[in-house]
Amino acid sequence: MSISKENFKKMLREKGLKVTNQRLLVLEVLADHRDKHMTAEDIYDLVKEDYPDIGLATIYRTVQLFRKMQLVDRINLDDGCLRYEISDLFDGETKHHHHHLICKTCGKVIPFEEDLLDELERLIEKETGFLVSDHELKFYGQCEECLKKQHCISGTGTHVEV
Repeated sequence: MSISKENFKKMLREKGLKVTNQRLLVLEVLADHRDKHMTAEDIYDLVKEDYPDIGLATIYRTVQLFRKMQLVDRINLDDGCLRYEISDLFDGETKHHHHHLICKTCGKVIPFEEDLLDELERLIEKETGFLVSDHELKFYGQCEECLKKQHCISGTGTHVEV
């Protein structure tokens, strides 16, 4: 976890909140699985390993609390599930979120770190006076593996660089 437990405890206390083992465990699970987009149930399953008495409702409340503290972001990947990940603010950064590439064949979600929308945001602010604080962008298509499988199945015999 890139933020120490002591720093997290301090953040909770500054917001007038109690420091609990459940909160620390939820944060630790999210921080340890930064590369995943976890549902509340995913978080619950992992926290339950160390804290078997925890309930799913506690996970939901804790994740909502972390969202209010801007430590966790909620992501909708259009699969019917709300997912969560550690916010960039968790590390003290204020950059935009990464974007998501979603394969319509296998459902894989690939994070994409480049943010090329800064110029557009400046234009929006200049033209409208609207200050963009964040954005979310999803691209839909086929991942490299699915494209390769499709190529093999089609039997065209030609090699396609992806």
